[in-house]
Amino acid sequence: MAELRTKQDSLYTISYLAESVLMKSPSLFMNYISWLKVLLNGYRVSEQDLLVNLHAIKKALQKSFDHPHKSNVIDYLDMGIHHVQTSESQTSYMLDTSLLGKEAKQYLDCLLRTERKEAYALIVHLLENDTPIKDIYIHIFQTVQYEIGRLWQIGDINIAQEHFCTAATQSIISRLYPYWISAGEERYRLVAACVGEEQHEIGIRMLADFFEMEGWNTYYLGANVPDHSLLQSIVHHQADVIAISATMTFHVHLVQDLIEKIRAEESTRDVKIIVGGLPFNIDRELWKRVGADGFAPDANEAVEIATSLVALNESGSPALGKRLNSL
Repeated sequence: MAELRTKQDSLYTISYLAESVLMKSPSLFMNYISWLKVLLNGYRVSEQDLLVNLHAIKKALQKSFDHPHKSNVIDYLDMGIHHVQTSESQTSYMLDTSLLGKEAKQYLDCLLRTERKEAYALIVHLLENDTPIKDIYIHIFQTVQYEIGRLWQIGDINIAQEHFCTAATQSIISRLYPYWISAGEERYRLVAACVGEEQHEIGIRMLADFFEMEGWNTYYLGANVPDHSLLQSIVHHQADVIAISATMTFHVHLVQDLIEKIRAEESTRDVKIIVGGLPFNIDRELWKRVGADGFAPDANEAVEIATSLVALNESGSPALGKRLNSL
C-alpha cells in the first residue's frame, strides 16, 4: 500500500514538473513543492524522505528520459530539490480582525459539525441585517473554502469532510439567489466554465454570480464541459466574454489548448477570454502565455477587466488596450 501511494505521489510530482516546464513557469513547481511538504508532514513524511524521492525521480529522468527539453526538466527539478529546504509558514485564513472574520469562523464551525441548516441561517441573518452579498461571498464563502483546503492539507479534516463542506456552501449559494437576483438591463453576456476534467468549480460559480450581480447575462456551465460543447455555447449565447477556470496546475495546458481552439474558429475568435484559478494567481504572467486577453485574481476585478475588454472591443481604444496589457 505504501509503495502504491509513493508511486502515485511521484506521478503527481512529475505531472506538476512537466506542466511547469511546458508553461515556462518555475514558480508553479516551487508552489507545488511548498504545498507537498506541508501535506506530507501531516502524514509524518519528513523533508528528508521527500528529498530521497525527488533525487530518485532525477536519477530516473537522467537515465531514461530522452527529450529535447531534458535539461530544462532537470533544472526545474533541481530548483524543487533546493526549495524543499526552505521554511514554510502555514497560517490560518480565519482572522477575527478581518471583515466578517468572526462570522466566517462561526460558519466554518457549523460546516465542520455538519450543521448545514445552522450555516444557512447564519448567512440569512447577515443578509437580513444588510450585510452586502459580495462581502459574504468574499469574506465568508471564499475565505472558508481556503481554510477548508488548508485543514485538509495539514490533515485536520479528511476528504469526505472537505467534500461535505464544499457541497454545503454550493447548496447555500443556490438558495441565496432570491435575495439578490433582479430583473434589469443585461447588456453583456458571459459564458463561464472549468477547463477539461477540472472538478473545482465553486470559484468559477461565485465569479459568475458576481457578473450577474453587475447586470451581466451569465451562462455558468460548470465542470467537465467538452471543448466542442463550450465552443457551441459561446456561439449560441453570443458571448462577449468567456471565463475559464483551472485550479490544478497540470490542467493549465488544457486552458492553452482550449484558447487555441476558440481562436481557430471564425465564429468564436473575437470573443474576449479571461482566465483564473490558483496557477494564474501563483504566476501573474501565466495568462499571457496561455493566450488569454486578461486575468483577475478575484471576482471583483474580473468584472472590471471583462467590462474593460468588451469596451475595448467596441471602441478599439489604444489607451485602454495599453492599460489592460500592463495589468
